[in-house]
Amino acid sequence: MLKALADETRWKIVGALLHEPMTVGEIGERLGVSQYNISKHIRILREARIVESHRQGQRVICEVADGLKKQIQSKDTALDLGCCTFKFDEK
Repeated sequence: MLKALADETRWKIVGALLHEPMTVGEIGERLGVSQYNISKHIRILREARIVESHRQGQRVICEVADGLKKQIQSKDTALDLGCCTFKFDEK
């Protein structure tokens, strides 16, 4: 998990998803990153079990993994992994 969160773009993706589930396209628009690159980063975050995705019709919705949602603190801006806590800036 720590290695997956070490990348700035993945950090921003998780920060955005802490506030609301989004599609790859919506994440790309919000962060100013191509859908292709967002998809690569989402794959890494899924493999680290930080992000989950599910299909709603033709859309694929990404969100913080259910197991991690229980560890979210401080009005959805901090993620407690047990060994350390990550605070995400509100935007």
